[in-house]
Amino acid sequence: MSDINQTNNLKSQKGDEYLDLYSYTFRELNPGDIVKGRIVRCLANGVIVDIGLKSEAFLPLDEFSPGEEIVEGQEISVLVEEVENKEGIPVISKRKAETKIAWKIFEEKFANKESIQAKVINKVKGGLTVEIHGFPAFLPGSQVDLKPVINFDELIGKTLEVRILNLNPQKRNIVVSRRVILEERLLEARKRVFSQVKPGDIVEATVTGIADFGVFVEIDGVPALLHISDLSWDKVVHPRELVQIGQQLKVKVLTVDYENYRITVGLKQLTPHPWEAVEAKYPIGSKVTGKVTSIVDYGAFVELEPNIEGLIHISEMSWDRSVHHPSQILKVGDIVSAVVLNIDRDNRKISLGLKQTLPDPWSMIDEKFQIGQKVEGRVVGLKNFGAFVEIEPGIVGLVRNQDLSWTKKVRHPREVLKRNQKIEAIILDIDRELRQLTLGYKQIQEDPFYTFSTEYKVGDKIKARIVDINSAGLIVSLPHQLEGFVPKSQLVRSLDEKNKKKDQEVQEEPPYQIGSEIELQITFIDYDNRKIGLSEKAVYASELKKERKKETVEEFEPEETKPRFTLEDHLGGVSILDTEPKKKKKNKK
Repeated sequence: MSDINQTNNLKSQKGDEYLDLYSYTFRELNPGDIVKGRIVRCLANGVIVDIGLKSEAFLPLDEFSPGEEIVEGQEISVLVEEVENKEGIPVISKRKAETKIAWKIFEEKFANKESIQAKVINKVKGGLTVEIHGFPAFLPGSQVDLKPVINFDELIGKTLEVRILNLNPQKRNIVVSRRVILEERLLEARKRVFSQVKPGDIVEATVTGIADFGVFVEIDGVPALLHISDLSWDKVVHPRELVQIGQQLKVKVLTVDYENYRITVGLKQLTPHPWEAVEAKYPIGSKVTGKVTSIVDYGAFVELEPNIEGLIHISEMSWDRSVHHPSQILKVGDIVSAVVLNIDRDNRKISLGLKQTLPDPWSMIDEKFQIGQKVEGRVVGLKNFGAFVEIEPGIVGLVRNQDLSWTKKVRHPREVLKRNQKIEAIILDIDRELRQLTLGYKQIQEDPFYTFSTEYKVGDKIKARIVDINSAGLIVSLPHQLEGFVPKSQLVRSLDEKNKKKDQEVQEEPPYQIGSEIELQITFIDYDNRKIGLSEKAVYASELKKERKKETVEEFEPEETKPRFTLEDHLGGVSILDTEPKKKKKNKK
C-alpha cells in the first residue's frame, strides 16, 4: 500500500507542476498589468523577454538604469502596454513597471506614515535632493535634523531614514522629512528615560556637542546639559580641555525637569570635593610647599595639590617694601615654601605668606637702631612727600621733604636725591607698632642758620648779592647758602624810579640789578622762624650820623677845607630816613 501511495503523490505533484505551466503559458494579460518576465536572450540594442505569451517581447536597453546588470535567465518586472501590436508582438516597459510599483509603495508608506530609506544626492536651494526607489525627492533643510545643520555637504552620499510628508503623483513631486522620525523617537526616549532617571543617579552619556558654556550629552538618546562649571573642581577655560565629541562619560544626574523634559548632569560630582578637608589638611600657621602656576600684578598663585591653589599676595612676599612686582622674587614653575595665613572655604581661597618663612627684621629693631643714630642706606623710592631709603633688607625708612634740605624748600625729593643713590641719614623716630622709621637727610650737616647766627649778630653790616627782584623787595644771598629778604620799605632807592633826564633820551641804569652787591645791616635774627631781617636804610642812617658828627667838628675849620658836597647832596636830595625825594623850593624873583 505504501508504494501505491507514493506513486499517487508523485502523480499529484507532477499534475500541479503541469497545471502551473499551463496557467503561465496560456494566462490572460491586459494592458496595464505588471507581470514577471524572463530574459531569454541579450541583443546589442536590447533583450528578448518571455512574459508567458505565445510571442516573446522586445525590451530596449534604455529601459534599464545605467550600470544595471543584465543576464540571460534574469527575472524582471514589466508593464504590459499592448498584449499584441500590429506585428503580433507584446509591447512592454520596465521603467513604467518600476514607476507604478514605486508609487504604489510611496502611497502605502504615506498612508501608513511609515519610514523609507533615502540616499542624499546633492545640495539644492533650501535643502537636499534625495533618491527613494530611483525617484528624486526633496528634503527641506529644516526637516533634516532636530538642530540646524551647518554643513549639508557632509550628508551627500549618506542614506537617511525619512518619512513622506507630501505626495503628488501627477507632478511626480515628493517631499520627505527626517525630523519627524527623530522627534517621535526622541519623545519615546524621553518618556522612557524620564520615567526611570532621577536626581542623584549615575548614568552613561555620550558627548554630542561642545560649546563655550558647556557640553551637550545624550542619555539613551535624550539630550542633557553638562555645564562648564560642573566639569571639574578645577578651573576650566574651555570644555574642549576635558572632553571630545563622541566620548562616553559617566555622569551624575543633578536636576530633572519633568514638565519641560530637561536634564542637567555633572562630571565633577563623581569625585570628592577637594576643599571638604582643606582646613584640616592645611591648618592656619602650617608650612606648605607648592608650585607657582601663574603670576599677576597683585601676587602669585601656588598649586598645593590638584584643584587647590593658594595666593601669595605681593605684600606677603618680602619684609622688604621695595618689591613692586611678584616677578622680582618668583617665576612660574618655582617650587616654594609658604605659611598658611587664612582659609576661606566658601570662596575657595587660601592666603599664603612667603616672607613668614624668614625672620622678621623688625623683631630686633630696638637692639639694632636708636634715635639719633647715623645710618647708611640706598634710595629705593621717590614719592611726592619724600624718599624711601633701605637701611638693610626689610628695614626701609622715610625721609620727608622738609628733612631733605636746610635752605631749600623741596617740592619733590628728586630735586635732591635720585633712585639707587647711597646716602647717610640720621634716625629721627622709630615706630615699632606701625613698622615705620623716620630719617633725616639734612641733619647730617650742621644747620647753616645756626652757623650764621653764631658768626653774625644784630647790627652787623654784611654784603649780599641780589638774586631776585620783585614788587615787595629784594631777595639776596647770604653766607652759608642762606637767603634773605630786604623789604621795599628798607631800601634807600625806589624800585619804580626811572631816573630819566629831560635833556637826554637814553635811560639810566635801574637802581638795583640782579647779580650786583648791596651793603645791608642785620636788623634781627629769628631762629625759631628761621628769618633774618635786613635793611639798606639802616646802613645809610649810621653813615649819616657819622657825617653829621664830622660836619659839627668841621664848622670850626677854615672854609676852604670843607667838602663841597655832602652825602645827602650825593644822593640827590634823598633823605636817609625817607625814601621820597625832598621837593626843592623855588627862588622868588
